[in-house]
Amino acid sequence: FGLVALEAMASGVPVVASRVGGLPEVVEHGVSGYLAPVGDIDAMADHALAILADCATRNRFALAARERALTLFDWHAVVPRYEEIYERVVRG
Repeated sequence: FGLVALEAMASGVPVVASRVGGLPEVVEHGVSGYLAPVGDIDAMADHALAILADCATRNRFALAARERALTLFDWHAVVPRYEEIYERVVRG
């Protein structure tokens, strides 16, 4: 799970990350940041430069990143889902 990416997004920071593990669940490509194939350093650099070079894109991504983090991953929404899973496991 992309906890560091999520923390950045909650702080209003657009994310550039590899498309691996749970990161695609956290970062919405082209909306709250960019995802690139693992090891594609050129694509990641291009994405970072695109965000840094365009204030409007940076601001739009920042707002979307924060909104996504607070809406989909707020602990008030996530904890009850975990509790439900744990209860099902315990009940068998």
